[in-house]
Amino acid sequence: MPAAAKSRKAPAPRWRRILNWTVIAGVAAALIGLLALVIAVYTARASLPSFEELKSSPNGQMIRVHAADGTVLVSLGPSYGEWIPYRNIPLVMRQAMVSVEDRRFRSHWGVDPIGIARSVKYAFERRGTGRRLQGASTITQQVARTVFLSNKYDFGRKLREIILALAMERKFSKDQILELYLNKVYFGGGAYGIDAASRRFFQHPASNLSLSEAAVIAGLVKAPSRYSPTADAEAAVDRAGVVLGLMVETGAISAAEAASAERTQVKLAPEPRQNSVRYFTDWALPQLEMLIDETQAPLDVWTTLDLSMQAAGDRAVRAHAPGGAQGALVALDRDGAVRAMVGGKDYVSSNYNRATQAARQPGSAFKLFVYLAALEAGARPDDQVVDEPVTIDGWSPRNSSGRFAGQMDLRSAFAYSVNTVAAKLGQQVGFGTVADMARRFGITTPVGTRPAMVLGTSDVRVLDMARAMASVANKGVAVTPYGITRVTTNGQVIYNHEVDTSRVLVAPYVAAQMTDLLQSAVATGTGRAAQIGRPVAGKTGTTTSNKDGYFFGFSSGITTAVWMGRDDAKPVAGLQGGRAPAQAFADFMKVAVAKRPVEQFETQVTLPEWQVEPDEESYYGEPDNGVFVDPDGNPIGQPAAPGQGDFVTPGEEGEEVAPPPLGQEGERLDRDWINRALGREPGERQPPPRDTRRLPPQDDQAGDFPNQ
Repeated sequence: MPAAAKSRKAPAPRWRRILNWTVIAGVAAALIGLLALVIAVYTARASLPSFEELKSSPNGQMIRVHAADGTVLVSLGPSYGEWIPYRNIPLVMRQAMVSVEDRRFRSHWGVDPIGIARSVKYAFERRGTGRRLQGASTITQQVARTVFLSNKYDFGRKLREIILALAMERKFSKDQILELYLNKVYFGGGAYGIDAASRRFFQHPASNLSLSEAAVIAGLVKAPSRYSPTADAEAAVDRAGVVLGLMVETGAISAAEAASAERTQVKLAPEPRQNSVRYFTDWALPQLEMLIDETQAPLDVWTTLDLSMQAAGDRAVRAHAPGGAQGALVALDRDGAVRAMVGGKDYVSSNYNRATQAARQPGSAFKLFVYLAALEAGARPDDQVVDEPVTIDGWSPRNSSGRFAGQMDLRSAFAYSVNTVAAKLGQQVGFGTVADMARRFGITTPVGTRPAMVLGTSDVRVLDMARAMASVANKGVAVTPYGITRVTTNGQVIYNHEVDTSRVLVAPYVAAQMTDLLQSAVATGTGRAAQIGRPVAGKTGTTTSNKDGYFFGFSSGITTAVWMGRDDAKPVAGLQGGRAPAQAFADFMKVAVAKRPVEQFETQVTLPEWQVEPDEESYYGEPDNGVFVDPDGNPIGQPAAPGQGDFVTPGEEGEEVAPPPLGQEGERLDRDWINRALGREPGERQPPPRDTRRLPPQDDQAGDFPNQ
């Protein structure tokens, strides 16, 4: 064998060649990655603002909310104290923050490899436990995130955070970075920076912070809401003890100093009292997302809230809500502007807004939609009806009086909230038609179509009912509640509210007739406690076992809805819509309309030509006995088809005032007395009464509404 051949080495095994190439590729990739990182860091360093520019950069978005008269209701967003230079920051504050957030702050380059390794180890040990992972962000990284990045967490944001932190360490000193951190980090309660936090929680500037107070503030960064001194003082003090222990570990203080720190003696500032205005702002401000494009610029939000009305509403609810019960009130102007909104008796103890969030049965207040459907179908306030026992699909409604008054007109049946008449009207027009009417007028909660639905068994929201009543007051034109009139940023208008008057819900004559009925309910019926010395139209509502009491009404362009009841839906002794809610309505409305002119309701109507025409007998000198015709003039006077619906358990409520009993001769109610109560001339002629059994047939299928 030739010597040259012997000297040749055997080829390396394949696995070794793969390993070598893998190592070479890994080293090359690492070098390329390192080079890319260096380039990215120095590119970022070159683009960083100066230290002075960073000091003046804002954190978060400031939103000032104004009342209708321009008064600032509330300022939301960041709260800043004075900028504290590094040399004036108490040493204990600097030491506490470094000890708890980044103990190797003085030695790393912006990123802490040891901290990252510890975080990875922690994650591995607790994988699958569902516990939150430890963070490994240094103080420099937190400054980069606070100043330059959003709170959204993903890999890309974390990489940018690391690059910015390394760049900041190349451009600024450690003291400058710590100064930025202590003046910009968020401490909860809207406070950014240690001076704002010190003033917020201790009512003095940060330059006077004690060791215990510094420990409390340093402990907030991890979880500002959880450890907030105003929300949970005990948790804040316990967290301060952890901070003091970490300061001992890092050598910042001695164990004796930590022991002598009187954490439990820290004097916390009292939480400022919140008033009912917050119910309104909590409802209105989330709507900004739909009204304007996303922006971080400071905003001035101009609202519809009338402070005098708001105060009056707050007083009325507090004064009249029964013991142990809550209350809610909403007042709308004629264009839908929310002038007052009270969601409960005390915002501090409960910020749950019962005016916009709670859904409760309205009781007889729901008859608004029953009578609207009947009036649209051709009924009139003077039509004759009979209060008598009735059974519909196995359900027999009863009146609260336990009696039946016999023959009466539709106006009296509504004024005294006669349940049997409402049930028969619902059957005649169709329960699905009533549900559709409720939807048409803005009820956003599910509406059932069983017979008892006419007595208000479907849950509704107070704001929705106020909207429906306001649409009646607006002559049948839809009213949409709104709370924001315009939004400005730096003086520039970026949103202006425009009122939509294009949606007609019912014809004006239907709204006028409904107003006639509503006015009767206040003048002579169940809503007499709501009288305020000027025309008022409204309706009471009381649910089974007195669990809920309502009053909805309007006068002089203001529509107000009042609800009272318990949050747990337990009975409230003596609660009826015609009592406490109506009294609260009256007290509020006396203030709300005090500076407005008295307005008389337009209840005299002219029916459309196609609706009523004389029958054949009238051409021969007989009294006019109108018959219904369709738009083409064809008679449609057949009896109404029976309503559809499913059986529900009897026992729905009635109102607290029964109609006057009739004499043995069956005499009718004194028309002159009712006319005088309504402000009409005693001898004023009304349209001739008709029997509502001549209502035209309606499609009474349940439709798409779910059954109760």
